Amino acid sequence: MVRIRMRSLFEAISRESVEWILASSIDPARLPRHIAVIMDGNGRWARQRFMPRVAGHKAGVASVREIVESSARLGIEALTLYAFSTENWKRPALEVQTLWRLLRIYLRSELPTLQDNNVRLETIGRIEELPAAAREELERVKALTANNTGLRLTLALNYSGRAELVDAVRAIAATRLSPDLIDEHTLQSHLYTASLPEPDLLIRTSGEMRLSNFLLWQIAYTELHVSSVLWPDFRLKHLLEAILDFQSRERRFGGVAPLDEKLAEPVPVAAR
Repeated sequence: MVRIRMRSLFEAISRESVEWILASSIDPARLPRHIAVIMDGNGRWARQRFMPRVAGHKAGVASVREIVESSARLGIEALTLYAFSTENWKRPALEVQTLWRLLRIYLRSELPTLQDNNVRLETIGRIEELPAAAREELERVKALTANNTGLRLTLALNYSGRAELVDAVRAIAATRLSPDLIDEHTLQSHLYTASLPEPDLLIRTSGEMRLSNFLLWQIAYTELHVSSVLWPDFRLKHLLEAILDFQSRERRFGGVAPLDEKLAEPVPVAAR
């Protein structure tokens, strides 16, 4: 199935392109199951062009479209995009209002693309605090794509990693479960992302070297890839570069590499 979906990607790009060369280097058997993205740099992109910040957010919609569609064609199981944090409410009111309007426009305009690519839309965060119009549009598109079986696209909206942990602890406390019975599995099962695999790859654009309160529990063993590209300029080429970087890593999850394990074995007495 993965190879079939990658074939779909090759059909969408030119043989003479950089994207074709990069895609040809990817091992389809070692694709990350879940990619998370901190979409950063919209404001700087606009400032570099002497444009208002909202212009950067509008330009960033094209990047969302390409990365979602490309991830579906690659055969990625889950893609989580950090779209609006709980701290983003501190931004100017006009900018915040524009962000919610752009979300509604994106959902309405991209629904056919989501359906054509078998993408299922989901959300994480304190969604109940969103403006009613945005919340209603989200619920409509989520319902219409609920039966899709391909890429699980999750939008993190009004999201905070710390708030997620607080909400999980509150949910556990409400069950009156004995403290002795609470373990990592208990906490994980009460997170917003309980039904998702933990991210294999976290991409942050714009070159910033911080996590910004995103998926703090889930990324304990996630591979990090920081791109200097601002989000409105982030395209398939950069996604493929991130995946190739991921595939170059040796994931040990706290253990040791097979070679290191062999070297750690005691030397037989006769060989000394």
